Amino acid sequence: MNTRQAIRSTNDFVIKFANVNGSGSASANELFARAIMRMGVPVSPRNIFPSNIQGMPTWYEMRVSGAGWLARRGGCDMMVAMNPQTWDRDVAELAPGGYLVYDSTKMLPRSKFRDDISVIGIPLTELCSRDYPDVRQRQLVRNIMYVGALVGLLDIDLAVTERLVSEQYRGKDKLIDANLRALRLGHDYARQHFACPLGLRVERADAVGDRIFIDGNSACGLGAVYGGATVTGWYPITPSTSVIEAFSSYCRKFRTEPDSGRARYAIAQAEDELAAIGMVIGAGWNGARAFTATSGPGISLMQEFLGLAYFAEIPAVIYDVQRGGPSTGMPTRTQQSDLLACAYASHGDTRHVLLFPEDPYECFTLGAQAFDLAERLQTPVFVMLDLDIGMNERLCKPFDWDDSRRYDRGKLLSHEDLEAGKDFGRYLDVDGDGIPYRTIPGTHPTKGAYFTRGTTRNPYAKYSEAGTDYVYNMERLRRKFDTAKTLVPAPVLTKAAAPTRVGAICYGSTSPAMAEAITLLQDDGLHLDTLRVRAFPFSDEVMDFIAAHDQVFVVEQNESAQLRTMLINEGEISPKKLVRVLHYDGTPITAGFIAGRIADELAALKVSALEPHANPLRKVAP
Repeated sequence: MNTRQAIRSTNDFVIKFANVNGSGSASANELFARAIMRMGVPVSPRNIFPSNIQGMPTWYEMRVSGAGWLARRGGCDMMVAMNPQTWDRDVAELAPGGYLVYDSTKMLPRSKFRDDISVIGIPLTELCSRDYPDVRQRQLVRNIMYVGALVGLLDIDLAVTERLVSEQYRGKDKLIDANLRALRLGHDYARQHFACPLGLRVERADAVGDRIFIDGNSACGLGAVYGGATVTGWYPITPSTSVIEAFSSYCRKFRTEPDSGRARYAIAQAEDELAAIGMVIGAGWNGARAFTATSGPGISLMQEFLGLAYFAEIPAVIYDVQRGGPSTGMPTRTQQSDLLACAYASHGDTRHVLLFPEDPYECFTLGAQAFDLAERLQTPVFVMLDLDIGMNERLCKPFDWDDSRRYDRGKLLSHEDLEAGKDFGRYLDVDGDGIPYRTIPGTHPTKGAYFTRGTTRNPYAKYSEAGTDYVYNMERLRRKFDTAKTLVPAPVLTKAAAPTRVGAICYGSTSPAMAEAITLLQDDGLHLDTLRVRAFPFSDEVMDFIAAHDQVFVVEQNESAQLRTMLINEGEISPKKLVRVLHYDGTPITAGFIAGRIADELAALKVSALEPHANPLRKVAP
């Protein structure tokens, strides 16, 4: 049933699974992704799941890219339609010439299909009922069965997938046998009833290398351990909860005494986010490395305590896994919409340090570095993820773990310093960098104590409402923020293949799409220098980049151009110079969207490089 030429592509396509939430499909879909990676072909999967109860629709979209592109491509070449509730929507999403795989146990009318796609019906329920008497087991093995069918249809090595099944259920022989049988049933049925492989095919390659496959939240949990965290106060909220779950798991492995079994860490679930950040600030004041993980609504609740930590200068780390807002917004969709809320959290003149990891590797490295920065600067530090990075597994380079790593505790006065009579003013700037010296409770029995307050004070922490003391303190905090510019991760500059006066700035999870978009633009004769911003405050390199270009596109996933606003505010830049490229429907941004928007803007601006202009980028799915 295909009156159009079927799509033909090797190691370059998008496959999407339409399932029912809670049906056990997630592990089967992930196993399928791992099978392709074991074939040496990079994949980039994304879960699209509901924010409500079991039984609702869920999707698993996976891009297969031999070229190594990890951004969402958009469009769909093969749909595995396992949810009758979303059938019409799922069939409509297929590209012309695409492939529809479905459970053909129940006959469907011709009107439910399209004439321009290839339909592959496999009687999964019938096969399961015939071979598996247990009702619940049938549902679970049906998922593995369609994986087996795909293995046959796409020419994936069956032995590779069988090994993955054995690894996944190691130690559970009954589950291994049942799932292997289902895998082979699906594989054999596809091979016997269809011309295999299809036009879509997986061919063994060597493009994965030594990269690992992990989600950003898990990487943050491990990064917190590597960064020296021993305390977390938290309250569950999507999509950040798995940061704490990962931290707990890694602590049991790395922070538990092997002989006594004693835990060398504390994890406390608070009654709400305000209490959670209060626990973190209390632990940080006492000298522990402490953090919390939350999302936008949690940041809203934490504002008052964040102001206290900023003004009293107490180290803390906050992992913000951003989601769609405002209010409850879209809890299971991705955005980059918390920048302003975090950068200027609390009332009054506050400025907080933000870090922007682009992938799980930087979730680990910047997540660990955040603790050094928090203590060095004596201030809260935010690690700004989003749902796309946090909850989706992604290929990245292996983490570097150095057992000899030493923590940067910043300006700490020791017992010996105090005993020697060193002058101690808790908020006294003696080095000109805005960062005072601090003491940790218990350092000395009689010296080094001070009163921690959220009210104004003089450099020796004594209560003061004198304007001169207030101005001194605020100017010192500004100097400290300027010092932070030299300590935070530097931006990453990528020069265009040809000289250009046009640039683009991106950050966080937009990075993979930006890299691919630059290639698309270059193929169209358009060249842009790019700068990936990795931190706020913005270093001099960021402002130099903007100054060196006539137009700079700022790519971000929110409606109000928050990074652009911060650049204009902090760098006193003309708004006309920074062009918005905004994507905020809750789905991850694509290279086609970025390239199309930039090409259109350049055409409107009559940039000379566009003459004559032919824009094939319009053909790229948004």
